[in-house]
Parts: sequence; C-alpha cells; structure tokens
Amino acid sequence: MSRLHYIGLDVHAGSIAVAVADDEGVRVLGKIEHDIPKLKKLLARVGPPASLRLVYEAGPTGFGLCRGLRGDGYVCEVIAPSLVPHRPGDRVKTDRRDACGLAELSRGGLLQAVVVPEPEREALRDLVRARESAKAWEKKARQQLDKFLLRHDRRPRDKMTKWTHKHMAWVRAQTFTDPTQQLVLNEYLIELEHQEQRVQRFDTSLEEAAARLPEVTQKVIHALTALKGIRFLSAVSLVAELGDLMRFGHPTQLMSFAGVVPREHSTGDSVRRGSITKCGNTHVRRIVGEAAWAYSRERAAASKVVRSRREGLSAQVVQIAERADQRLHKRYWWLLKRGKATNKAVTAVARELLGFVWAVGVQTQMEQAAA
Repeated sequence: MSRLHYIGLDVHAGSIAVAVADDEGVRVLGKIEHDIPKLKKLLARVGPPASLRLVYEAGPTGFGLCRGLRGDGYVCEVIAPSLVPHRPGDRVKTDRRDACGLAELSRGGLLQAVVVPEPEREALRDLVRARESAKAWEKKARQQLDKFLLRHDRRPRDKMTKWTHKHMAWVRAQTFTDPTQQLVLNEYLIELEHQEQRVQRFDTSLEEAAARLPEVTQKVIHALTALKGIRFLSAVSLVAELGDLMRFGHPTQLMSFAGVVPREHSTGDSVRRGSITKCGNTHVRRIVGEAAWAYSRERAAASKVVRSRREGLSAQVVQIAERADQRLHKRYWWLLKRGKATNKAVTAVARELLGFVWAVGVQTQMEQAAA
C-alpha cells in the first residue's frame, strides 16, 4: 500500500493554493487557477488518488470542488473554518501558509469535517434561504412604509392590526397634496407588493419542492409539525438545514451544531458558564428560538390546530410531542419563577426543543426503515 499524502487546499474564487504533508515534511506544491483539471494534473505529481487525502475550508465557493474531486476517486473533506486550530502568536497569513497549515493539521487528525449535502438537499436549502431573505426584504419594505406614514402623522383612528387587509386598505387610501410625497408613498407601496409577491412565490415553490422529496423526508416534515411552534415552513427549513437527523448520535450534538449550548470556562474548582456559544447553524437557531415562544403560554395543552397536525402520526411520535408540551411549558415557567429573564428562559426552552426535534425525526426515520 502506498503511503498517504495529506493535501491542504486554500480555495478562492480565482485561485487554489496547494500544499502537501507527508513523510518528507510539509511543502508547497504551488498556486494555480481555480480549475479542477489543472488541480488534478498537479495532484498527479504527488501520487494516485487513493493515496491522497484532500481538505479545504467551507466558504463561498460551495461544495462543487469537493463533489468534482470525489467523482474522480479522490478522498476530499470540507472543513469547518470555526473549528480550525490557530497558533496564538501567528501573525502572518498567506494563501500558501494557510494551505500548509491545513495539510499539517489534516495529517495530525485535528480537523473537523462538515457534512457535504446531496445536490437535492442543497437545492432545497437554497430555496429555504432565498425565501428567508425575501421575508427580510418584505419586513424592511413594511418598516420603510410604516415610518414614512408616522413621520407625517398618518395613523389610523380605529384600532387595527398592521398589514391586514383592513390596514392596507387604509394605507392605500392615504393621499398627499405634495406630488413628491405622493410619489414616495406609491413607490413604497409598489415595493411592498413586490416583496409580498416574492414571498408568496417562494411559499408555492417550497410546497412543490417538498412534494418531490423522498417519502421518508416528507414523513419527517409531517412529524415535526406535531411540535408546537413548528409548522410546515419551519419543518421544511429544519430538514433542509439538518438533513439526516440520525447522523447526530445524541441530541446534545444537535444542540451544539445549532450553537445553543452555554459557554463554559472552568478550571480547578471554578465553574463559569455564560451565554450560548452561537457557534453553529444560525438558521436552525432562529427557527427553534421562534418556536420556543409557543411554550410560554399559560396552558400546556396543545391547541386544536396542533392536535389536527398530529392526526395520522404514530402513537410514539404523538407521545413525544405531548411530552414536549408538558416538559417545555413547565421548564419555561420554572425558570421565570427563579428570576431568569424571559429571553434566557426562551433560549433554554429552545435548546431542549432541539432535543425533541431530534427524537421525533429519529423515531420517524426508524419507523420508515422498519416499514
């Protein structure tokens, strides 16, 4: 068997710096154009694909390079940048030094790889994130229109919920004597309608994309909606971001993946814990953070809508969801009675909610595997 060569790649949009670490030490192979055929030609000087172990950091260039290399028989991993060790006193950073560092750390087994999603799941994730961006632009358009009307003391006399049909009818009925201000109002309305239509198109596309998913994935999405605070959109987003929940051996691994575990600095007899690390998937953290508010209500029992979403699910999944109702509601109010701030109590509930998300997803996948 040929010896192994550990290849570090510092990947950019237009270039790739290549370094190798093996029995001969660590050395730079060169810096080439971002082109897979040229990269393979350079790697052929080191050894056959089976003897190479390639790594590069996850970044804006995506997973195309990894998939292209794996398709040609190379062993390639994408590394989590936040978990790459760094020397405290190192103040020199270049592409070649970064490539050498990755190669050396790979040889020592000190790098943490991320899961490369399948193209279908990555496409779903792109759709979910695009919808999230459109929702943010819709919120921005609403804020601009709302503050414009407020600056000119245009407030409805009757109490009404903002952005309902009644409220929008009132907004459209507003007129200004100054043609410039009327133009501004019209442009704000046009932009808001444009963003609302974008969100509606994304919602329709998500429903169509979810219908094309494998049956087991559709079952997981349906099962996740059994949890309070998680409806179809949140369930699809969680599946798109997390993928196969069985890859997490324990729910604490999922909590760490989302960055909702507390910081800790303990030494000797001193134990100090702080706020959550936020070193993880921000999209998952946002979803469970919003869903956790559903357990802050006065009653722990599920609503009629939630009970209807649980119809057709297995008794085991429903039991997990009902246990979440009681556990998380009790947890929230117990933390408040201890004097914890509301946002801290919700964060703690969100962390435990991820554990129930894991339990529901794994139970559903096991049921589908046994069917």
